[in-house]
Amino acid sequence: MRRTLALAVTAALLVLTGCAGSAASDRPLVVVTTNILGDVVSHLVGDEAEVLTLMRPGADPHSFEISAAEAARVRTADLLVANGLGLEEGLQQHLDAASAEGVRTFVAGDAVDVLPYTSTDADGADDPHFWTDPAQMIAVVDALSPLLGEIAGPAVADHAAAYRAELETLDAEITAAFAAIPSERRALVTNHHVFGYLADRFGFRVIGAVIPGGTTLAAPSASDLADLVSAIDEAGVPTIFAESSSPDRLVRALADEADRDVEVTELFTESLTDAAGDAPDYLTMMRVNTQRIATGLSP
Repeated sequence: MRRTLALAVTAALLVLTGCAGSAASDRPLVVVTTNILGDVVSHLVGDEAEVLTLMRPGADPHSFEISAAEAARVRTADLLVANGLGLEEGLQQHLDAASAEGVRTFVAGDAVDVLPYTSTDADGADDPHFWTDPAQMIAVVDALSPLLGEIAGPAVADHAAAYRAELETLDAEITAAFAAIPSERRALVTNHHVFGYLADRFGFRVIGAVIPGGTTLAAPSASDLADLVSAIDEAGVPTIFAESSSPDRLVRALADEADRDVEVTELFTESLTDAAGDAPDYLTMMRVNTQRIATGLSP
């Protein structure tokens, strides 16, 4: 009798466990390519959907790759959210495969006012780094929220309204901070061309980048570095910026080559950090970057 009772209890527990697992799997799946967009999507859906972010904290969006298991999950997503505009170079084959199999896809780049790269080396290619202007991220939220609402339910509308208000507050803070920097000091140099949208919105000049073109997969030549040193000297740039997702060795070498007192400051431009880092979410990343740019370029 004890054996029968034990079997009955075990069976009941298995049924309950099975129901719990089924309930969890009943949530729609939203797969997001980059961790910046993954953070935004998580705010928009709350607990109403499962969000799988493919890009690890601190990774380079131009070159990161995914496992076979992750690629399989991409093809089962209820919605796939990608940055687009050529950013996810190492992931494009998986995105194309998912789209070919009928996975519904939202491309954030389709929702923004796209700018070309400021670099002539990029041959007029579209710049994918729209998130450096929070107004562009607001446009993405406005376009994405209705699709998420169809998948995750009406609660998305409330989440989106709250997050949109936070983005508007962020935008006002950045506007005020950059307004305090004299126009002649609003000059940016970084690892590669990532600040085009920020520069266009807030009145900065992009002096140049250590890595030419629009991708971190390119490499600078000796003449590239020499030209950039000349531009830095001519502009009198007091600080150049190294991205957290890219090694800063080249930037520090450039600072030494300039033969003048140039500070090197780290920014978080293409990837969030883990929870213990200085940029665990998009809003924090933008505030940290704003403070560092303002400090680095102010008199």
